[in-house]
Amino acid sequence: MELYSGPLSLFTAKVRIALAEKGLDYERIEVGWSREDRYLPHHPKVVEINPKRQVPCLVDGELAIYDSTLIVEYLEDRHPTPALMPSGAEARARCRLLELEADEVLFPHVWELIEARFYPGGDDGPTARAADGIGRFQRRLATQLAAGPYLCGDFGVADIANFVFLFTAGTLGVPVSNDLEGLGTWFERVGARPAVAREVQAMSEVALAG
Repeated sequence: MELYSGPLSLFTAKVRIALAEKGLDYERIEVGWSREDRYLPHHPKVVEINPKRQVPCLVDGELAIYDSTLIVEYLEDRHPTPALMPSGAEARARCRLLELEADEVLFPHVWELIEARFYPGGDDGPTARAADGIGRFQRRLATQLAAGPYLCGDFGVADIANFVFLFTAGTLGVPVSNDLEGLGTWFERVGARPAVAREVQAMSEVALAG
């Protein structure tokens, strides 16, 4: 397998953690990135695979796919052990929904912080709005943890997605609220997993160097 990967792509980070958790060997092909030019020029293979010209892209034999959710679901189908999704239609739907909300509800607020506080020329104006949105999301997410140590029973893709985005928000000044003890404990538990800890350490080093 080949993974076309962006060093600071949060969606690629989801895939890299999933691959590590499953213990799968793959070739990691880093596309170009800089703080000034971001991912320009786009890698030609990424352009070929993904009409959106974005990483992650995965090539496995004759199959070439993109989108972090689709890639992780493919890995789950192809390599079901260890599982990153629960069994049963209802439980899997709930897990998919929690990942979807991370991607579609939480990430836009995190992206506002990235644009304002990480890349050159950012406007700090939207950060209060972003922080408010992240806070509301945290409070809602905390209610999902009553049933166990992870969002869907055992550790899985919903934990990966939500952790990656919340970790990034924390590095940009909006950490998990101290008032949400259960969420904070979950955050520490997920962050202590070796695959997750290695990933966030590597991304932090790239961010500091960039």
